Formats: sequence, C-alpha cells, structure tokens
Amino acid sequence: MTVYLDHAATTPMRPEAVAALTAALGRVGNPASIHGPGQAARRLLEESRELIAGTLGCDPIEVVLTSGGTEAINLALKGLYWRRNAERSRPVIIAPGGEHHATLDTLEWLEAHEGARVHWLDLDRDGRVDPAQLSAALAKHEGSVAAVTCIWANNEVGTIQPIAELSRVCVAAGVPLHVDAVAAYGHVPVDFAALRAASGATGDTGLVALSVSAHKIGGTVGAGALVLSRRAGVEPLLHGGGQQRQVRSGTQDVAGAAAFAAAALATARDLDADASRIAQLRDYLVAEVRRLIPEAVLNGALGDERIDANAHFCFPGAQGDSLLFLLDMAGVAVSTGSACQAGIPEPSHVLRAMGRSEEEARSALRVSLGRGTTRAEIDALLSALPAAYASASRAGLSNRDVIEG
Repeated sequence: MTVYLDHAATTPMRPEAVAALTAALGRVGNPASIHGPGQAARRLLEESRELIAGTLGCDPIEVVLTSGGTEAINLALKGLYWRRNAERSRPVIIAPGGEHHATLDTLEWLEAHEGARVHWLDLDRDGRVDPAQLSAALAKHEGSVAAVTCIWANNEVGTIQPIAELSRVCVAAGVPLHVDAVAAYGHVPVDFAALRAASGATGDTGLVALSVSAHKIGGTVGAGALVLSRRAGVEPLLHGGGQQRQVRSGTQDVAGAAAFAAAALATARDLDADASRIAQLRDYLVAEVRRLIPEAVLNGALGDERIDANAHFCFPGAQGDSLLFLLDMAGVAVSTGSACQAGIPEPSHVLRAMGRSEEEARSALRVSLGRGTTRAEIDALLSALPAAYASASRAGLSNRDVIEG
C-alpha cells in the first residue's frame, strides 16, 4: 500500500463528504426550477452555501460557488480587472512572485490579451511579502492599479502571508485585494468579515475577494468558491441565466455543494486538534530529515508563519524529480512542488522568487501531511529517503555537464 504524503495536491474525501455527495446524487431537480423537486434541490443548495459561509466568516450571499480554486481565481482577477477598467484605465495588477500557476497564468493572459501590466513584488528568503514593499508599489502606480492579489499560504513552501496588513495597505490606497486561500483553507482559521474589519476594509477597497477549493479539505474535486464581498463587484466570466448574483451563471452543482459543505463543517470542527497533531508530526519529520541528511535545507518560514502540514526541502546535488520517482518506487508518494508544464519538469518558480539558484530550485521536494497521516507513514518515508537521496545524488542534476569519453 502506498504511503500518501501529497495532501497539498489533493486530500482524501472525508466520510461525511462522501455520504453527503452520495445522498445528493440520488436527488433530482434543477435548483432554478419552481416545482417541488427543484425547490427541494434549492433548499439543499442554499443550506450548503450557508454552512460553507459559516466556515469562511462571510454572509451566504457572498459565497459564489465555482468549479474549483482555479475558476475562482480567474473570476476574481479577470472580473476585478474588467470592472475596474470599465470606469477608467487602470492597467496595473500587483502580485508577489511565487504565486500559484492559477494566478500566474491568469495574469499572463491579462497581459497578452487585455493590456495589463503586472508589477511583481519580491519575496524574502522565507517567501514572505513585505507590506512596505506593497505600499511603495501602490504609491508608484497611484491611480493606475486595478487590483492586488496575494496567496495566503504558499502552496509549495507553506509560508503564511500577513493578509490583514496587506489588506490595510490596499485600503489606504483605495485598491481591492484578492486572496488565494486555497492552500490556507483547512489549516488556518479563515474569517473574511473579521479580516475586512481588522484592516478597515470598506466598500470595494482592501480585501474584497477570497478563493478556496473543496478538494483541499476533503470535499469533491470540481467544487470551490469565490468569497466576494457584497459591497464589491466583478465582471462575470460566464453568461446565461444570471445565477449567483449574476456573477457566475450556470446550473449549480447541488451534490458538489453538499459534499463541500460537509467537508467544510467537519474541517472547521477539527481544525485546532488536527493542526496541533499534524504540526507535531511535521516537526518530527523535519528534525529526522535533518538528522538523517544534514545537507537538506528546509525552505519557508517557521512556527506560526507556516501552515501545519507542509515540509519543503532542498536536497543539494539531487534532482527533485529523481527523488520523487525513487520514493514512489519505494511506495511513498510526495511531490516536487515544482511546475510541470506539458510534462516537462521545471525548477520551482517559488524558490526562484525567494532568491534561490536554479540548482537549488531543481532539488526541491515537498512533503505534505493530512488529517489521516500517521507516525508510521512518516517513518516509512524516513526509512526510504536516505537511499533515495544517495541514488539521486549519484545521478546528479538534469542540467549537469556530461563528459563523454
């Protein structure tokens, strides 16, 4: 049986979510229909929306259900950009380096097709964004900024950003902030209203939008949400029907929403206990990796500035992909945490944004824990890792010089 330590990519569905999904799949009725079955579906949908909203600290009407985090991020960034530029030209979007590809690729599309200009913020050695740097960027582009976006917890190295402070800076500049909370949701408390209040956000300035995905917390793949302040608006990506405040048209996935709600409720209930247990396992893993392989370098922030489930290392002289394949052969599933475009391994763009060399970025390995992770599974990884590292080190890096003769 494979030891699964790639929960950041996706985590197993919770039993509560499986039960909710199965029950809902047996129902019939379009939630937009006015007959009895349709209204029954509508009740389940709206009850699910209310439960999801409760775990996000927002009003139910602010939860726009989507097909996942990627759609939510696209809707937020493109929608904010189009809405803000409908009033007058605001071509600049400010974003930190090291964002998830759902953000990076969306911004590249806006540059190529809509004339956007992206101002990239630097990350420090631990992957943090400096609010003072954001303030300087907003001042530099005063009056020309459509939106700011930032990932809450980095999906590769696990560093948590100071969202309230970043929102406060955006409020002072009169600019909306979108937060990619896909990797944070289920690991840190998310309270949209409290964050807005703490940062002085009013109207459509400061934190106005937040993206999450169900399959990261034990819901089904293909479900997510954009939390959109009732005081803010975006131009929709989809048209036809006007569902969900006319922000996201289309027949809504009742079964997916029900499973999402069940997973969200269970995750919120267990958050503190799970976080404490998982953090202890993570700290044990980090200590043992350092003992077994002293050359290994832990990436990302420490303590409260890192999500509980993340351990991200560089293994000098070894290719991260080689380590991944060798560990997979040993029955342990982990991730490089690097982008693979069209099947071509690439060095971690997150580590590159953090100032690491290309060689370091190619040696990355991410281990991500989940609610079902056990000490025995960590020990299985630790048992297989030294031999895998020795083999990967002998193979070297893919960009090494090859001497013939």
